[in-house]
Amino acid sequence: MIWRVASYIYQEISNVLLSKSIERMRKRLKRTKGICSCSSPRCINHSTFNWYEQDLWTYIARFLDGRSLVMLGATNKWFNSVIMQDCIWKFTCLRDLQVPDPGHVAFSWSKLYASVVDGSHSFIFRQQEKHIDWMRIGAFSFDSEVAFLSQRMSASVKIPKQENIGDMLQSCGSCLLRKIKTGIWIADLQLVRCPVCDQEKCEGTMQMLDARHIELFLNQGFQDGSWDYELVGSHEIKKKVRGAYGAIFDFKYLTSNSTAGIFDYKSWIGQPNDFQPKAIIALHAVAVNTNLQENQGVLIKYHTMRAGAEGEIVSIRISQQLL
Repeated sequence: MIWRVASYIYQEISNVLLSKSIERMRKRLKRTKGICSCSSPRCINHSTFNWYEQDLWTYIARFLDGRSLVMLGATNKWFNSVIMQDCIWKFTCLRDLQVPDPGHVAFSWSKLYASVVDGSHSFIFRQQEKHIDWMRIGAFSFDSEVAFLSQRMSASVKIPKQENIGDMLQSCGSCLLRKIKTGIWIADLQLVRCPVCDQEKCEGTMQMLDARHIELFLNQGFQDGSWDYELVGSHEIKKKVRGAYGAIFDFKYLTSNSTAGIFDYKSWIGQPNDFQPKAIIALHAVAVNTNLQENQGVLIKYHTMRAGAEGEIVSIRISQQLL
C-alpha cells in the first residue's frame, strides 16, 4: 500500500515537471530563426528523473504514519538513511501528538516516538501485579515550571495561598507543584488494585491519572529504578461524592481559553448512570472523571517522581480510592 501511494504521488509530481519541461522546450523552438541555427535533435537535453530524490521522499514522508515510515525505511539502505532523519520523526511526533515544538530534547525523535506508541505505560516497568487496565488519553505541554493539581470540578478556580502542600489540600482540595520539567507530557488513565489489601484476587479498584514527561521511559534513572514515586500529599472527602475527578494544569494557562473546556465538565463527563471513565485533554491540561455509585467518600493521593533527589518533577499521579 505504501509503495502504491508513494509511487502515485511521485508520478503525479513527475508528470507536472515533465509538462513544464515540454512547454519550455516548445518556447525555445518558437524562437529559433532558421534551420541553420538549429541544433541537432540528438543534442537536445531531455529532463531525467531520479527515483532516489531525497527532497521528494522527505516531502512524501510528511504524509505517512509511523508504521508506514518504518516499512519504507526497511526497503533498503538508501531509504533507511532518508527516513531515519530526525527532522522526519520530529514532524511525525508533533503532528500525531498535536503539541507544539518543545525545543531541545535529550533523545532522538524516533526513540521518543517509539516510547509513546509502543504500548508502554508506567506499570509495565514496576508493580505489574497491581495493574488491571489502562487507556491512553493523549499529550499536553508544560511551558512553565508550576503545575496546578485539582481533585474537584469547579468553574471558579481557587488558587492555594499556603506554601505547604498538605495545607493547600486541606484548605481548598488543590495544590501547586513547582520545579516541573517543561516540554511534552503523556497522560494515561490507569485502573489498579486497591492498595488497602494485598490479596491477588481483590476486586477493589482504584482510578489513577498518570502523567509523565515524554523522555521519562528513556532515562536510565527510571529504567534502573533509582527514580521512584513518593507521596507528596493526600486529601479525604468524608461524604458521598458524585465522581472521582482529577486534573493537572500548567499553572501559566490555568485561566486561559485553551483550558476552559476542562472546567465545562458537563460537556464531557458521562451521564449519572454512565460509570465508564471519561477524560479530556487540552493544550496545557488534562482531566479525568468516573461517576461513582453509592459511597462514603474518597481518598485522593498525589505522587510525584523526580529526576534524582533534587531533580525536576518528571511524573505526576493522582489516585482516587473509595473510603
